Amino acid sequence: MAGTVLFTHPVCLEHEAGPHHPERPERLRAVLERLAQPEFAALERREAPRATLDQLKSIHAEALVDGLLGAVPERGFVAIDGDTALSPASGEAALRAAGAVCAAVDAVLGGAAKNAFCAVRPPGHHAEPERAMGFCLFNNIAIGAAHARRQHGLERVAVVDFDVHHGNGTQAAFERDAALFFASTHQWPLYPGTGAADETGVGNIVNAPLPAGAGSAQFRDAIESRIVPALEAFAPELLLISAGFDAHRDDPLAGLCFVESDYGWVTERLAALAAVLCRGRVVSTLEGGYDLEALAASAAAHVAALLAA
Repeated sequence: MAGTVLFTHPVCLEHEAGPHHPERPERLRAVLERLAQPEFAALERREAPRATLDQLKSIHAEALVDGLLGAVPERGFVAIDGDTALSPASGEAALRAAGAVCAAVDAVLGGAAKNAFCAVRPPGHHAEPERAMGFCLFNNIAIGAAHARRQHGLERVAVVDFDVHHGNGTQAAFERDAALFFASTHQWPLYPGTGAADETGVGNIVNAPLPAGAGSAQFRDAIESRIVPALEAFAPELLLISAGFDAHRDDPLAGLCFVESDYGWVTERLAALAAVLCRGRVVSTLEGGYDLEALAASAAAHVAALLAA
């Protein structure tokens, strides 16, 4: 068995969301350059395959899938909403991003890897079943959860999301299905406006909103007091992580004050919990993070903890 497997694809560097857009190729390049350093030599690197249309449609409406892929331009940009756009490589990048998570699920559940990190873009957690939004085209993590259930027969799959923005798309996909669990720490109030503590789905949604200015102590308390007990009670067979690093104190898009060591800590905590609950089976995928240096350092702390798990 491999230890930690890194799934990525060069086309994820070619997706463009428009001039001066914060969700830019340099984000992924910064992460990959940091993970190319000697201390990450133990990472096994694999090329992300394309997701199938059936995999996409396990979460998204057929009209959304066909409409987005059909709208990819030959040149220039096509606006999806005020901050989400398609460019010529966007369709292929989105297929590889979702396919990475499905392939990572296959590797971990098939015993070929201990855990996995998907270094891909566009991100996914804002994409709702019937709507692309918030820099996201398809909901990569939700598609991976559906794949784990359909292809591997799992009954209970959990997602923990520590991006600074609430994962409204994942919540929307999960909130009526008691066999799926979603927990999120995020700044509140903030885009996209969801994620209040009283949004609990059918008892399977745990939101731990944090006020602007909150830092390490508040984050760690939210994980320990709110999310860990709920995750233990749910007892997942697979733990998925929406790994956004934009709650870092240097990130320009929000106002939380996490530091790199917080990402190492939460990854260690979740990996230790997964070792007890689901044989250590963890798959993580990149979401937000818009200060390049903070993003690279935080992602490195996250992957180092996965390697050490």
